[in-house]
Amino acid sequence: MWTRDLRKPIRYCLCTANPLGPIYVANNPDRFTRVVVANTGLPTGDTPISEAFLNWRKFSLEVPDFDVGAIITMGCQKPLTQDVSTAYNAPFPDDTYKEGARIFPSLVPIEPKDPASPANRKAWEVLSRFDKPFLTAFSDGDPITHGGEHIFQKRVPGAKGQTHTTIKGGGHFLQEDCAE
Repeated sequence: MWTRDLRKPIRYCLCTANPLGPIYVANNPDRFTRVVVANTGLPTGDTPISEAFLNWRKFSLEVPDFDVGAIITMGCQKPLTQDVSTAYNAPFPDDTYKEGARIFPSLVPIEPKDPASPANRKAWEVLSRFDKPFLTAFSDGDPITHGGEHIFQKRVPGAKGQTHTTIKGGGHFLQEDCAE
């Protein structure tokens, strides 16, 4: 079995599609030598969040059947095969197993007083001093995080002078649309 020596730094981190990656980097900055963020954000509720995210948040709470495979498909620009969609549903025998996935969008701060706002502000304080290479690689077709790369490029010192990229033809879930 392969194990990792947790005392050694991680060479890089790829953070995509949710705010957990940037938070992990902020909580452990010495463990990273470089970072790539893609289709993610670190909202604090202090600035408006996209209408697409607000719609996703509402949908996640109200849809009667939380079909994970169908939801992933909706966030992609390219169609998923039935096998891939089925694989996304495999860990969830029924809706009682989907409560974490269903509630996750509601945990993202959209107002300054949301419970996660202080932790995200603290993460931004750390990232505003992160001077190791920090690359943004957002897709051109994600309505949820569109434009979020500019925030990282402006606020993270390690993003200055990097050759940031826009991934063409990708939706929110880059691992499916543009994995290569």
